[in-house]
Amino acid sequence: MTVAKILIHSIVFKPDGVSTAYLYADLVSELKKYGHELVVLTSTPHYNKVESAIAAQPLIKRRGGLYYTSMYDGVEVYHIPMTKAKGTLRRIVDFIKFHVLGLGIGLSLNKFDVVLSPSPPLTIGVVGALIAGLKGGKAIYNVQEIYPDFAINQGVVKNGLLIKVLKGIEKFIYNRSAAVVTIDDKFSDIIRPRFKDVRKLHVIPNFVDTQLYMPGARHNAFSAQHGLDDKFVIAYAGNIGFAQNWEPVLHAAKALEHLPVTFLIVGDGVRKAWLREQIAERGINTILLLDYQPREAMPLINASADLHTIVMSADMDNDGFPSKIYTILASGRPVLVSTGSDSPLSNLMRKANAQRKVGLNDNESYAAAIAKAYAEREQLPAEGAAGRAFIEGNYSKEAVAMQYHQLIQRIAAPVSEQGQSIQVPDTMVVSNQKI
Repeated sequence: MTVAKILIHSIVFKPDGVSTAYLYADLVSELKKYGHELVVLTSTPHYNKVESAIAAQPLIKRRGGLYYTSMYDGVEVYHIPMTKAKGTLRRIVDFIKFHVLGLGIGLSLNKFDVVLSPSPPLTIGVVGALIAGLKGGKAIYNVQEIYPDFAINQGVVKNGLLIKVLKGIEKFIYNRSAAVVTIDDKFSDIIRPRFKDVRKLHVIPNFVDTQLYMPGARHNAFSAQHGLDDKFVIAYAGNIGFAQNWEPVLHAAKALEHLPVTFLIVGDGVRKAWLREQIAERGINTILLLDYQPREAMPLINASADLHTIVMSADMDNDGFPSKIYTILASGRPVLVSTGSDSPLSNLMRKANAQRKVGLNDNESYAAAIAKAYAEREQLPAEGAAGRAFIEGNYSKEAVAMQYHQLIQRIAAPVSEQGQSIQVPDTMVVSNQKI
């Protein structure tokens, strides 16, 4: 077995309180079990600062605050200062600083066999490839969201010249990386024509900690605290931003006021203030809007719902994937989604044989689907149990980390051994059927 020296190069990592930070922290712990030597290069907590997590993983100032270090599960973590900038110019400055300092720190460390960099931002793939090349290693670029497509479809980038430059950067990353990993077959299909060598392209999904996210009692301390025990609760927990379409939720919350339903929305994001205003302006009293909660609180929050929901924005539906679907299903709860017929989320729903789905931007059908779920509430626990079984069989952190381990073995193996190295499948196999 090839034991590799790996640099995890991610814009977020624990103790930051965001899904990609948790994902890569869990991946680090799992790869460490295979004997790999790991170092993490990331930013300081800025997305969601969780004081208890920072206390458990304290950051030590280095070189007058030029960067910080911490330890996570015995792995050294380098943190480059970053703030949660709101303005575009400030974000650009922060990204430039992150990349310049990241390149300097990366080059000051010992050699690496593999540099693994997840998007976003797109440009992290450039720095990852440069560090890998200059340190004698190989770069793996993990496409968590398709950039620049995501930014273009969101309307953030409109200038033709800038779009051309960003597409050139994307092409550079794909050509310079030893492997490019997407998290869904749909993502792979979209970017495959952009490759000179499609053998570099692999599909490895994200995963969930099935020991943290487990089925729990519907009536618990959280549901009692927030008066949810006698309600039919539809929950959304996560980022409140432009990737979600909130109109169907607002419409259903108003239209179904005659039913004992509560829409529980937990999180923060750029559209939270707008959402709060809309709730007040429309006189909606069936939505409970709460602030971001730490990861450790999520199992109780998930358990407090009868039904979870994910409502995608049409602009983002094909370019991003809401990993919260894994935690919902792992928690043994059914989910109602609003998504396109061939989106990454829709594909996952088909694989899970989860049937509660409506199309994009269809307020009436969404409200009707909520009412239908309420009428069928006695059968929802069985749907949740089926979702849990699906996740356990396919998307546990152990199963997915093994795929990364196999890919790293293949990439890091000496040239003389690469013909004998383990080949990583481009699809997962479940019950002898490709999914």
